[in-house]
Amino acid sequence: MTRLSKKQKEARSKVDTKSLYTVADASSLVKDVTTTKFDASIDLAIRLGVDPKKANQMVRGVVTLPHGTGKTLRVLALVTPDKEAEAKEAGADYIGLDEYLQKIKDGWTDVDVIVTMPSVMGKLGPLGRVLGPRGLMPNPKTGTVTMDIKKAVSDVKGGKIDFKVDKNGIVHASIGKVSFEPKNIEENANELLKTIDKLKPTTIKGTYIKSISMSSTMGPGIGIETKMA
Repeated sequence: MTRLSKKQKEARSKVDTKSLYTVADASSLVKDVTTTKFDASIDLAIRLGVDPKKANQMVRGVVTLPHGTGKTLRVLALVTPDKEAEAKEAGADYIGLDEYLQKIKDGWTDVDVIVTMPSVMGKLGPLGRVLGPRGLMPNPKTGTVTMDIKKAVSDVKGGKIDFKVDKNGIVHASIGKVSFEPKNIEENANELLKTIDKLKPTTIKGTYIKSISMSSTMGPGIGIETKMA
């Protein structure tokens, strides 16, 4: 078992594990209990009362955080020549088609998001074994397969994230950085929670949002009230 440092013990002592905080209070506290020297990420873990094994209870969606994630995402635009200028204008980091398809085939996956066009998806199919496990396969449901390349790239660069409930019924998502103002953390968190609430499957009869926890990298989890969701 990893031993906690003096700072980590002090940080954990500030969190009342028997209480649930409001999103606003948690957004302030998470900054106060972060001990890392770098600008740590802030994450939400939302446990849902769903069975991910059932297709009609799979919760997946996209949300544009009002204040972004604080991360600089590397975007690859797999597009035909007529769309290259559009992708460049929107800020894509890598732009092209066949040369990047070959690089991916050779094992290159040094990007965070891939945006492409419907006509290109056929070429990406054989690369599913490389892209799928890394969460890089473009998907129309997340807006990464579209003819509006400019909007797709701009959305990703502007703080759009996609999320999906895992096999344990939990949605994990990064909603900002410790350097953010508490109000910005709060607004990002509320936007994600509101979006998840709207995606409640009609087949759910019991409690939908069972628990919410906010934490920073290597920091303690802070329980959040679920009634606001």
